[in-house]
Amino acid sequence: MTRAAWVMGPQRKRNSPTEVSGGFSFDMATAGDDHSCGLTAGGSAYCWGGNSAGQLGDGSTTERHTPVQVSGGLSFATVGCGLALTCGVTSAGSAYCWGWNTNGKLGDGTTANRSSPAVVSGGFTFASVDGGLFHTCGVTTGNSAYCWGGNDHGQLGDGTTTERNNPGLVLTGFLLVSTGDEHTCGVTTEGGAYCWGNNSSGELGDGTTTERHAPVLVVW
Repeated sequence: MTRAAWVMGPQRKRNSPTEVSGGFSFDMATAGDDHSCGLTAGGSAYCWGGNSAGQLGDGSTTERHTPVQVSGGLSFATVGCGLALTCGVTSAGSAYCWGWNTNGKLGDGTTANRSSPAVVSGGFTFASVDGGLFHTCGVTTGNSAYCWGGNDHGQLGDGTTTERNNPGLVLTGFLLVSTGDEHTCGVTTEGGAYCWGNNSSGELGDGTTTERHAPVLVVW
């Protein structure tokens, strides 16, 4: 049975699912702010939609209304979209990001936009990576959480508000992390939930509205 990806149409609103063109057999699909990506069973990544910062990864900044293959010939195990950026983890555990690199959120040691995949620096073996608004985080196969990019509210979790253009260690013992606009949350190997960053609306779940620059336990 063919696995089809269904998204909103690129030219006008749809009130029912519309099949993504190209006849691809996707194992997964993910949506960002103005673009989408899919991953085939063979590990090929395809993206479509807005491409002003190169977030489609095809070596251009041309908007695409049908899927284009991400350049570089990489085989991905997972891909995810953020705000004008995309990140993927290869089957070997290398993390690559492309697109908008404001605040260094691509993690390649620069702040230059990339229209094709750039490897995240540090030589880490990642299990997953998640891109947010101005920052990105990932968890290694050894359960260590790393974050990079904008840090004006402490969303990198390293105890500072200093921006980073390469990965910085948060804590060990995490199964996964998820990035929001200006905060991050993670689940530990023991099932604990921790959050850090902006807390103006109580989004960290610690019973306060105090900004946190390091992980705090969510209060149940």
